[in-house]
Amino acid sequence: MYAPSSCHSVSLNTLSSPLTTSEIHSPVMDRNPSPPPETADGEEDEVLDAIGDTVYSKHWLFSTLTRLIHMVTEHSEEDSEGQMQLPDDDEEDLCRVWDMAMDKDVAGFLQEFKATDILLGVIAKSRCPRLTEICVGILGNIACFPDTCLALSQNGDLGAVLLLLLGDTDPPTLLETSRLLLTCVSQKDVCSLWLQRIRQQTSVHPNLCFIMCSSTNTDLLEKVGELVEKLFDLDEELMKSWIAAQPSEEDDDGESRLDLASCLLEAAKQLRWESEIFNTRELEIKTFSTVTAPDGPGKAVWDFVCEVVCEDLCQPNDLPVVLQEQKSILVQAFSVLQALYRCQDQWPSKSDTSLPLFATILRVLQYHSECKDDGTSKEGRKDKQLQILSEITAEFLADICSQIPKVMNTK
Repeated sequence: MYAPSSCHSVSLNTLSSPLTTSEIHSPVMDRNPSPPPETADGEEDEVLDAIGDTVYSKHWLFSTLTRLIHMVTEHSEEDSEGQMQLPDDDEEDLCRVWDMAMDKDVAGFLQEFKATDILLGVIAKSRCPRLTEICVGILGNIACFPDTCLALSQNGDLGAVLLLLLGDTDPPTLLETSRLLLTCVSQKDVCSLWLQRIRQQTSVHPNLCFIMCSSTNTDLLEKVGELVEKLFDLDEELMKSWIAAQPSEEDDDGESRLDLASCLLEAAKQLRWESEIFNTRELEIKTFSTVTAPDGPGKAVWDFVCEVVCEDLCQPNDLPVVLQEQKSILVQAFSVLQALYRCQDQWPSKSDTSLPLFATILRVLQYHSECKDDGTSKEGRKDKQLQILSEITAEFLADICSQIPKVMNTK
């Protein structure tokens, strides 16, 4: 389950050219949202007006959503092409609804009140990026609960619109859309429905690729990476079709496809330099590129992951506790490197294993051998992840050593 998002915690890095930038600023809030203004007199009326066990007002929520409908409709009738400006007071109230939707009772009430249909209509007519972002954010919070996610997911029109929103030009909207889709595909009761839609909507693949190769928004890149990883975990055939698609191929709409592995590599490079902690989980997918496409970016991926392992992780002066913290990342990185090493003959030019990488492998194995009780914690439990790291590293070293005679014979 993914945590609900707040209206006041949006990252505003932009997509690089050719997407347009949108400088939208959200107010910073360091406390929980205040309840909506009281609209009923008397304790009994307040109880009847409250949503579930909350202090939030049904009447206030009704009036806010009604005002939203009128506002969007009026703008659509007056100026169907011009961009809409969201008044500060209306933005504040809608942000309050966004925050309120974090509550399970409020999310359920919004679903009963057909808020999904209302928000869908607003998104379809919206000419305001901030308004679209808020509406998708509200839906994302509603989807965090299984019952409301099921009801929301059964709306076919909403599903189609959300997938098309991955082609939007506004980074905050893309972030909220990716979060909503990830939340839905992570729930077992509806994931198959969303996978079917994603297979049928051919624009999803190129849009995700474009975001990964063009965006400088680390929050967006991480969320899209999580979404792609989740989709591939759930549907191996989808993974193979996306990875096998060549850049020269065109989809059903006549648009050229971007190479998924190269786009993932660009996203990983951006995350490496912009993020305090580099997350390599997206790189697991790239191992398939060398199998399906001999002229793919296997060599570039190898060089990049080697740099991460040898320059960012597992340094000679690192304390044991640092390596302990990096073990999950190292497991994934060495898994990628081992898979690439075993099929590097498919690359246009074969790469020799670097001495820094060899030294890093030995350092990991030495650390494991020095652990007390062979990786057993103080509570007597085996550190399974450390054990996996040791096994993968040992296998990788064996693969490298087995190639030494062949390398020597060619020199």
